[in-house]
Amino acid sequence: MAEGTILSIDAMGGDAAPGVVVDGVAILLAERPDIAVLLHGDESVLAPMVAAHPALSGRCQLVHSDSVITSDMKPSQALRRGKGSSMWNAVEAVKKGEAGAAVSAGNTGALMAISMLILRKMDGVHRPAMTALWPTMRGRTVVLDVGANLEADAAQLVSFAIMGEAYARAALGIEKPSIGILNIGSEEMKGHDEVREAHEWLREAELDMDYRGFVEGNDISKGAVDVVVTDGFTGNVALKAGEGVARMLGNRMREAFTANIMTKLGAVFASGGLKQLRAQMDPSNVNGGVLLGLGGVSVKSHGGTDARGFAQACLLAANLAASHYQDEIIANLLRIREGGLPAD
Repeated sequence: MAEGTILSIDAMGGDAAPGVVVDGVAILLAERPDIAVLLHGDESVLAPMVAAHPALSGRCQLVHSDSVITSDMKPSQALRRGKGSSMWNAVEAVKKGEAGAAVSAGNTGALMAISMLILRKMDGVHRPAMTALWPTMRGRTVVLDVGANLEADAAQLVSFAIMGEAYARAALGIEKPSIGILNIGSEEMKGHDEVREAHEWLREAELDMDYRGFVEGNDISKGAVDVVVTDGFTGNVALKAGEGVARMLGNRMREAFTANIMTKLGAVFASGGLKQLRAQMDPSNVNGGVLLGLGGVSVKSHGGTDARGFAQACLLAANLAASHYQDEIIANLLRIREGGLPAD
């Protein structure tokens, strides 16, 4: 194995696994000579696929797994029957210190449950949060939580803000990310008690954070702040709504530019701009959700991603594994408690 960051990959998780996973790993390793991988899955299936990619030679170690976590398996079933599976072994390698991060495109609920069981929570974190990188007019915005917790009290929202800020610094390279709490208005009297209390905590806490106050739903796509904090129910609804709008716009533009000979001619002249727009809206370019607050890095790739998208999720995992974002989270959570704010 090559020296550098080692990733632990669940090769059998995802709609088109293991083919897309192996192809994605090959793209990653061709671009990043400092990364090596442990590839967990059925060795008899994976071996010929790996042999077909010269970029994997000497930098990809196959680790045989006897079973697979299926897409229809409930989290409780995954915990009972998942030991020894490719997903379980991929996460366990992080716990053992054999890899810096785990990546899977498999069952989301199962990955969350297995990651929480094996990696445990960081000191001071009551509930982990799932993140999403959201395309905006300014680049990318971190949104959390997007599904790990249906509800969140004020203390949990504060911890999400702390985790999201450290994550944005590691994942997006922003030196001092700006933070906002998602609300139904920017006025301080709006919203339910939990968001208003969290707002007061963050405003009064002596943390070196760029807290901007409340933001509204339309501020996410504007890129008004670098980190948007909310509960998992609201975040998941917003995420799915945003993805649906993006797909609708893409379909409508395709219909408009192929309606007749004149619109097709217009598409030829606008091809450069259309390619740029497609790249900005392509989910493969922002693939990878992270369960923040665990004692190790576990990245969830979209199950239906292509090879380029899976490579992007692996790149995110590698950047997080090489960062100090977990130490920053622990330090700020401790500072919050020392400042007299309630613990969650």
